[in-house]
Amino acid sequence: MIAPFLLLKLRYNGALCYFKAKPMSATSFSSLNLDSLLLTAIEQNNYTTPTAIQIKTIPPILAGNDVMGSAQTGTGKTAAFVLPLLHKLLNTPKKDEPGIARVVILTPTRELAQQVFASFEKYAQGSNVQGALAYGGASIGPQIKALKTAQVIVATPGRLLDHIVKGSVVLSSVDSLVFDEADRMLDMGFIDEIKRILRHIPGDRQTLLFSATFDDSVFELSKKLLKNPELIEVDKRNSAAVEVEQIIYAVDEDRKRELVSHMIGMKNWRQVLIFTRTKQMADKLAKEMCKDGLKTESIHGDKSQGARDRALQNFKEGTTRVLVATDVAARGLDIPALKYVINFELPYIAEDYVHRIGRTGRAGEQGLAMSLVSIDEQWLLEEIEVLLDTRLAPQWLEGYEPDLNKAPKDNRKNTNKARKDRDKKRITGKRAPSRRRK
Repeated sequence: MIAPFLLLKLRYNGALCYFKAKPMSATSFSSLNLDSLLLTAIEQNNYTTPTAIQIKTIPPILAGNDVMGSAQTGTGKTAAFVLPLLHKLLNTPKKDEPGIARVVILTPTRELAQQVFASFEKYAQGSNVQGALAYGGASIGPQIKALKTAQVIVATPGRLLDHIVKGSVVLSSVDSLVFDEADRMLDMGFIDEIKRILRHIPGDRQTLLFSATFDDSVFELSKKLLKNPELIEVDKRNSAAVEVEQIIYAVDEDRKRELVSHMIGMKNWRQVLIFTRTKQMADKLAKEMCKDGLKTESIHGDKSQGARDRALQNFKEGTTRVLVATDVAARGLDIPALKYVINFELPYIAEDYVHRIGRTGRAGEQGLAMSLVSIDEQWLLEEIEVLLDTRLAPQWLEGYEPDLNKAPKDNRKNTNKARKDRDKKRITGKRAPSRRRK
C-alpha cells in the first residue's frame, strides 16, 4: 500500500505553487520520541533510519512494558533496548533507595558484554549517564570502582554474582533488567546464577528478553521472568539472515581442513571466521592452517581475556587472516563487513547455526556461510533444515568428493527410522528439544 500524499500550498516569487509531500511515518528516529541527546548521538554515528526491530520495540519499552524481542542477527537488536532505556534514565527522577544502578543488562559471554557496553557508550555520549562493564577473566578492582557510580551495568551472570557476594554492587534500585541472548544463557547453564541474581532485584521491574532465536525453553523462562510481555518477532522465527548465501559441501571428516585451506587460498578470501564444536579442535585447526601458510589464531573460553582481545583485534585489523572460534564466541563477535563464515563442524544445537552464520551479512551487507558436512553429521544438517524449514542440499567440490563406501561411526542417528522421524518433523514443523544444560 502506498502512503497518501499531502498537498502543500506555498507561494514562491508571487506565484502560488502546489507540492506533494509524504507524511512523516515511524521511519525516522525523531518519530520514536527519543530524547534530543540520543538523537544527536544517533546522528553523530551516521545512523539515519531505524530498523524494523527498533521501530516495533522502542515504543513498548518506553511505555514500560515487558518485551520479548526476536530478529535476525545484525539488525540492531542492541540499540532496540539500549536507546529506550537511556531515554528513560534521562527523563525519570532518581530513586531514593540505596544503590545507584538502575539498569542491568546480562549477556552470556564476555565478547557480547563488550559489544553491548560499546553500544551503550556510543549512545550515552554527551549525557551524564555512567556505566560499568563486569565479566570474568579480567581484574575485578577496576570493575568495583566503576560500579560505585554506574547507573547502567552490563555483565555476565557469574561475575555480577561475584560482585553481589562481595558487596560491591547494590541492585535494590534497578527498574529495568535485560537478558540479551537468553537462549545462550540456558545453553551455558546460567539458570542458577540468574535465579540468585533475581533475589537482589525488585520484583516490580521492567524485564526485556532478546535473542535471534526462541525455542520452548526460552518461552518457559519468559513465563517466570516477564509479566504479560509483548512478543515482537520481526522475521520468521529462528530464520537465517536473508543476506547470507548458504553453501553446504559434503566431504570426508579427514579432508575438511584441506578443503578449507584450498577454498581460502584459491578464492583469495580475507577475514574468514571458522567455527568448531570444541576448544581442542579450534586450537588444532588453527595450528594446521598456519602450516598451510594461512595466518590463523583461535579464540575460545580457555583463552585469557587478553589473548582473546588480541586475537580479535588482529583479525579485525587484517594481521590475522583466519580466526577459529567455538560457539562461546558466536554471540559476541561484531566484525564490520565480515563476508565469510565457515562451519568446520556443525553445532549440536541447531539454533547455534543461525547465530554462527549471523556473524556475516550484517546491517544489510552480503555474506557467505559455508558448511562442511561429513556422513556422521548428516543428522545435524537435517535438524538445522527442520529449524529453518528449508532444504540445504549438500554439493560436492571437485577433488574433494566424499567416499561413499564409508559408514557412519555412530549409526543411531542415521538409521532409516531416525531419518523418517526427522522427515516427519520437517513436514509438521516440529523437532526434538535442544539439548540444553540443566
